[in-house]
Amino acid sequence: MPVLAKSKTRTGRLWTYVRDDRPFAGPDPPAAVFFYSPDRGGAHPEQHLAGYAGLMQADAYAGFGRLYEANRKGGPIIEAACWAHGRRKFFDLARLSKAPIAAEAVKRIDVLFAIER
Repeated sequence: MPVLAKSKTRTGRLWTYVRDDRPFAGPDPPAAVFFYSPDRGGAHPEQHLAGYAGLMQADAYAGFGRLYEANRKGGPIIEAACWAHGRRKFFDLARLSKAPIAAEAVKRIDVLFAIER
């Protein structure tokens, strides 16, 4: 996100957290919250989610790592990893080393993607 500053522009970050429990018959309405930070440091999501424990689906950003620690104050956040990032690793293995198990994993993940469409 471009941030205007006196005589220069710099890059800031906009963190977005969303909730939608309707597919699981949750009673709460969908919601989104946005936080700004001047950089992408892992301390920012730690502050944003300080009072939260539960599931979080996110990409494989290393800055989220401390959120998943079992001894985290307030309880751990359980990582619901992103299939697109997981698929990419299997795809690379299947393509580069012709690993049949990796190719099978890609096929099975593609079936999951087809269901979600």
